[in-house]
Amino acid sequence: MSTSIRTRHDAGAVRTQSTNPVAASGSTSNSVVRWSGAAARLALGWVFLWAFLDKLFALGFSTGRDAETGVVDRFGPAAWIHDGSPTLGFLKFGTKGPLADFYQSFAGASWANWGFMVGLAGIGIALMLGIGMRIAAGSGVAMLIMMWSAVLPPENNPFMDDHLVYAIVLVLLAGIGAGHTFGLGARWEQLPLVKRYPILK
Repeated sequence: MSTSIRTRHDAGAVRTQSTNPVAASGSTSNSVVRWSGAAARLALGWVFLWAFLDKLFALGFSTGRDAETGVVDRFGPAAWIHDGSPTLGFLKFGTKGPLADFYQSFAGASWANWGFMVGLAGIGIALMLGIGMRIAAGSGVAMLIMMWSAVLPPENNPFMDDHLVYAIVLVLLAGIGAGHTFGLGARWEQLPLVKRYPILK
């Protein structure tokens, strides 16, 4: 139960103090939110950035590994730097469901490759640095929903999968200002251009 204690200041003004234990522990709660938000931001940023690096150089995780033999060919022909296509394999052979034909229609297209790779790199770098969180979150949500819709229904659930969970987390991170903790968000938001266009926060 919460009670209130009325105390007087020197100037005679009346102040109300709350003895609510939840309110009393507010600073601890804020600290948990800030640091767990920063950890989630860095983790998601690494997910996007690593996907970019793996496809750029064919590091043998999802790119550069023979699905049948398991043989890894790092920096081989599957790497984007060697004209490999980061979208061809998934869009052509990994899509299913009602939108499969749509995604297969541009599998391997140059514009799709560039859009996908620039998106992965931009979202990953923004999240890692804690800057441009609103644009990073919006772009990330769009990309994740497209990836989710390319494999409907999900394998282990009628509709929910990790893509939608990541998308929700991105919105949450932008909403709580997760770029301010262990990131450059606070400094970024003081830039004149960012102050003028708040969408850049």
